[in-house]
Amino acid sequence: MTFPTHTIIIAAIILLCCTAGCISAPPALSPDKTSPATEYPLLSIRETPVQYADVNGVRLAYREFGSGEPLLVIVGFGATMEQANDTAISVLAANYHVFLYDHRGMGHSSAGNDAPTIALYADDAASLIPALGYESMHVYGTSMGSFIAQELALNHPVRVRRMILDSSACSIRVPETQYLLDYMESVAADTTSPPGLWDEARAMLAWNGTQDRLPDLHKDVLLVVGTDDTITPAVLSYQMAGQINGSWLVRFEGLPHAGGDVAPVVYGRTAVHFLQMDASR
Repeated sequence: MTFPTHTIIIAAIILLCCTAGCISAPPALSPDKTSPATEYPLLSIRETPVQYADVNGVRLAYREFGSGEPLLVIVGFGATMEQANDTAISVLAANYHVFLYDHRGMGHSSAGNDAPTIALYADDAASLIPALGYESMHVYGTSMGSFIAQELALNHPVRVRRMILDSSACSIRVPETQYLLDYMESVAADTTSPPGLWDEARAMLAWNGTQDRLPDLHKDVLLVVGTDDTITPAVLSYQMAGQINGSWLVRFEGLPHAGGDVAPVVYGRTAVHFLQMDASR
């Protein structure tokens, strides 16, 4: 398949390539935040029917878009399917069969009886993939979704093909994530927090992280982060890339946490290029 800005994204990936053992941070790419998505049929997440799968003791709600190889999108803290970016999903769905779902206790999904943990959310994803008719999928996780994606790949490696970690960290108990830790503690301590949000905050606080396990993550991994990310700062993705064999790091100049909401086309195109790359070359 011909990709319209293939050469631009190839140049970006080559400039920003970072594999285990790298010793200097790559330069950051300045994205075109106004880049149009006119070559992609624009879809509406809200107007796409909700479907359900009974897995791991809960009923997970999901929506699907496009066709091709399967791609599971894992949203971040407090997010539901409706809060995903229509344009970003449109770019991905022009090339892949995209599945977007609500975590247990959030949106249209049921809560279940188990106390949520990041590992349990990963177990949900691992059970959802075969329920949707696939042995494995590519995975795109953002923020808390990237924490879940890491646990999914480490605990259920047969379920994951290639993986994209957007605005990621391998722990929230490092100095760089102090703001995130403080915020999770405030949500968990607030008795008026919605139950699903409270559960996610407690799961984040209980997460032991993956810092000691990243070398065991034997997947092709792309880490994507904005240089103005103050929640999971770019240095964390750089450090993670140095621990994951077969990893690439793309840093976008001037973009914040979850920068795909600001520049969805360039984020989507970068993800597609990575997923289509022949890593053997």
